[in-house]
Amino acid sequence: MNVIDLFAGAGGLSEGFRQEGFNILAHVEMDKNACNTLRTREAYYYLKENNKIDLYKKYILNKVNREQLYKSVPEEILSKVIESEINDETIDSIFSEIDKLIGDKTVDFIIGGPPCQAYSTAGISRDPNRMKCDPRNYLYLYYIEFLKEYKPKFFVFENVKGILTAKKGEIFEGLKGNLDKAGYKMDYKILNSKDFGVAQSRERVIIIGWRKDIEFSYPKFLDESNPPTINELFKDLPKINAGESLNGIGKYIDTPSKALKNIRDDKWDILTYHVARPNNKNDLNIYKLVVETWNKEGKMLKYNELPEHLITHKNSKSFLDRYKIVRADSQSHTVVAHISKDGHYYIHPDIEQNRSLSVREAARIQSFPDDFYFESSRTAAFQQIGNAVPPLMARIIAKKIKEAF
Repeated sequence: MNVIDLFAGAGGLSEGFRQEGFNILAHVEMDKNACNTLRTREAYYYLKENNKIDLYKKYILNKVNREQLYKSVPEEILSKVIESEINDETIDSIFSEIDKLIGDKTVDFIIGGPPCQAYSTAGISRDPNRMKCDPRNYLYLYYIEFLKEYKPKFFVFENVKGILTAKKGEIFEGLKGNLDKAGYKMDYKILNSKDFGVAQSRERVIIIGWRKDIEFSYPKFLDESNPPTINELFKDLPKINAGESLNGIGKYIDTPSKALKNIRDDKWDILTYHVARPNNKNDLNIYKLVVETWNKEGKMLKYNELPEHLITHKNSKSFLDRYKIVRADSQSHTVVAHISKDGHYYIHPDIEQNRSLSVREAARIQSFPDDFYFESSRTAAFQQIGNAVPPLMARIIAKKIKEAF
């Protein structure tokens, strides 16, 4: 089945669909770093299928550069990534580029989720106008234009829970009405990634739609899997401290366990992006105290409960849970794009390492496989990971729709 991925980000949704055997015709994304991540992933799949995976490994080990990597891949593979913002001025040219890519193929699926800052609790709280005038409130209308243009059998639309209540429900009612006019039925549920085997509690609205000429109903997703704990997920990763990097030079310290069956292939032996951001002494002292308090009392320390000499922010009345441990014996709380700005909300549970999560650890929590390489920096990688749909969750959604269809 052929798929177009809109607002693709790093490609979490398309990675899951691809793992389930779907054919990705095109990714549309505006962020340059995310587009390079998508191109590099396309290169990975092409080289793997053509028994040239060693070249990909040389690239992530910095033995060849990106230009050399991309030159080894046919242009029609890399051109699947359309680097463009979707707006009134660009949409026709994006249609033209997609038309060239698909030729006489039919589009069976459109997947994607417009940027969700306009619907997120955090985004609204930071904006003085509470996102009321933010144009991102209406990006879903462009998504519908793609449905009208390509008339796929199905679509999958992912977003934060706030889309249901944004502007007192006006946005969601508008979405439903416009989908109906475009010829689609839809249903939605709030799904949690940990029910799909992902080591993270992450609730998102998943809308599934189908053309009115198709008999279909929303699949039943049963909680059939036990998600790994953070301890199980990180067991084979070497210990590092704040500011240390094992990007392509470190070695795994254990063979992959059952908990890593979707993360680390037995044949994959290169550890990338096990990189921890540096921290100042004050933050490291706070991290240690937060982990100690959790270990001794099972309590998450609030900012206003810190010793006075560690409190440096003027605001000690709101955002009191700004320092938070990722629990070792359970699944992580939701990884969001703010992890690219600081790691205070994602403190590693091992007090000896005394740091926030590495990029590879955050990627594993989101269920990205270890052979997935993020362009082009630590900060960009964190942002892409936080914005993504967990690939394992996407794969199970793809599988269930395929079975039902």
